[in-house]
Amino acid sequence: MKPSIARRTVLTASAAVAVTALLSPLSVQAQALKGGRLRVAILADIVNYDPAQFSSQNFPLIKSLYDSLIEYTPEGQAIPNLASAWAIGAGNNSVTLTLRRDVTFHSGAVMNAEAVAATLKKAADPKLGKNLYATMSAVKDWTVVDPYTIRLNFSAPMPDKQITDLLQFISPIDPAGIDTVETKPAGTGPFMLAERVLGQRVRMVVNPKYWRAEKPLLNEVVLTFFSDNDAASAALESGAVDMIYGGDSRAALRLRSAGYQLVQGPGPLVQVFRINTTQGPFRNEKFRQAFNHLMDRRAILQVGYAGLGETTALPWAPASPAADKSYDTRYGFDLDKARALLKESGLSQADMNNWKILVNGGDQASVAISQVVQSTIAKVGMTVQLDVMGAPEFTTALLAGKFNALFGGIGNIQKFPTRVATNSIYRTAKNPVLGDPHPHPAYVEAIARVEKTFGSGAEVKAAYDNLNKVLVESAFAIPTNTYDIGLIVAAKNVGGITREIDNMPVFRTIGFR
Repeated sequence: MKPSIARRTVLTASAAVAVTALLSPLSVQAQALKGGRLRVAILADIVNYDPAQFSSQNFPLIKSLYDSLIEYTPEGQAIPNLASAWAIGAGNNSVTLTLRRDVTFHSGAVMNAEAVAATLKKAADPKLGKNLYATMSAVKDWTVVDPYTIRLNFSAPMPDKQITDLLQFISPIDPAGIDTVETKPAGTGPFMLAERVLGQRVRMVVNPKYWRAEKPLLNEVVLTFFSDNDAASAALESGAVDMIYGGDSRAALRLRSAGYQLVQGPGPLVQVFRINTTQGPFRNEKFRQAFNHLMDRRAILQVGYAGLGETTALPWAPASPAADKSYDTRYGFDLDKARALLKESGLSQADMNNWKILVNGGDQASVAISQVVQSTIAKVGMTVQLDVMGAPEFTTALLAGKFNALFGGIGNIQKFPTRVATNSIYRTAKNPVLGDPHPHPAYVEAIARVEKTFGSGAEVKAAYDNLNKVLVESAFAIPTNTYDIGLIVAAKNVGGITREIDNMPVFRTIGFR
């Protein structure tokens, strides 16, 4: 029997102050830090200001211009944010949010239930929802209960963690700014946009009416775009910038050895060899399964990421509840097992060679690890070409499914496991690579089973175990390693750096020693 709504309140306002301290290094270090202007080097220019555009290029902005409904601690505990409390309804068919009453958007407009409803409407629109759209598909509708209370109703029961993931993913947008949010930010965040010079820099200034009692120490944050790691590193070493966000592992390790701070977030991405199972020899299941054993994961991690990360045969970050390290042994690099599966496939040598690896020429790590795979599979008689494209052309081909196989990182995998389905290759519907209906129904069913599993830990674990088994058997995506997309390298005098669950920078906690 399900507890009542009152007993299923996940966190209430009375607990908020104590738990929020878990996300607030500023509360501990405020007296030891001082404000000023933080100069940050970024390695990719900003796409736009829409928080639903949850792509890595926008990560430097999201937590500065916007606040989400709830937050996660680095350990994955859900805590209040713009929602001061939430209660999951009996049967897990709904969640009711109590919103803070002291929050305004940058425009001065009040952040209330109607504003959240406007954001939900955008998120549920297939043309406007962007990265939020897939997650919002579980929401049937919503009801504004009163000016500061809103209830989300689900199409089917949802596990608690899936509900909190949804709430953490949503950053309310000022209703008056929804139509122009791509070009003009409209959030509640600790900083406001002051200037953008396309391809050069973004300058943000502190929001003087920010709702948190602990106001940001910094009065200004300047994001400067650098075209390569060497230039960004030189700027840090010369004192021209105070921090690098999103640099590569090799440069970060060199800077750490030179005395700079290196901060890794709790939410790494997973590098995945993505396979288009609708083309060429990859239609053959045994042929695909061979790639579970053809990936020299240790070599890939070392060559691509200087060893900074972990090898993995599953698409989960180490903190994910679905992580299972035993798969790393069972499906590890083994040329003899690969040869056996290739023989079972029944394909001719000519068929096995009839494909290419699409490569993002703008990403050094992708080029290097693609070369590792090209060299490794040659040992079992496969000779394939690397089709190297510039970053824009590569991205177009990736999103349109115009490839045989390629390497591409995936995120959202340190939380509820089915968040993996927000990534294009793992989508269960409207999959841009594999199409509709999904050609791997066992995978679709396994995702659905996890989403519908309630009860004891044993039941949940069984659902995760089933999903993992299906992933390696269907083999349309072969994970190789974790890596940090949001590495932070900072000068010694920078303090208060927060480890955010998605590896986004949180500038509101930062100050100078």
